[in-house]
Amino acid sequence: MTIHTSHPFLEPEGQRDPVRRLRGRLAGTVSLWTTGTGAGREGLTVSSWMVAGGEPGRVLGLLDPDADLTEELVASGRGVLQLLDWADRGLAEAFAGTAPAPGGPWRLAGWVGTDHGPRLEHAHTWALLSVESVAEVGWSSLVTCRIDEVVVGDDGDPLVHRRGRFVPPARDAV
Repeated sequence: MTIHTSHPFLEPEGQRDPVRRLRGRLAGTVSLWTTGTGAGREGLTVSSWMVAGGEPGRVLGLLDPDADLTEELVASGRGVLQLLDWADRGLAEAFAGTAPAPGGPWRLAGWVGTDHGPRLEHAHTWALLSVESVAEVGWSSLVTCRIDEVVVGDDGDPLVHRRGRFVPPARDAV
């Protein structure tokens, strides 16, 4: 076994996609989007999303068009967005499909059933969403959702994604 000091699959400097590199420079708070019930539950880790103010407010998410979550979310028209904390790194990896989850990612945490889908039991901040529109944008589906209900709790140690990895939360300067 060889241990590499650099990423073994990284493309040479001149061949890297500049749009992907630009996107990687943007830090994003990691959320978990869920929908469905019973065996039809789906979830996906998402860091490409934003909130638009208004009455009602909206959430805009760039979702993988091939993800089971995207298909079920659009079909059901409802979902749950919950913010993840630094302690939820393993859960985020499992729902992103980048870490093993024996028995499936749903076994890694407790869930509360809602009429919009499963909500992470220990989530401090979450929103119930209704899908308003879907549009193809680049390699993603831009899903615009109305915020039906929102709970904003403690802002502990948010899970942040930047340059392809989770980074420890920055402490606000006071």
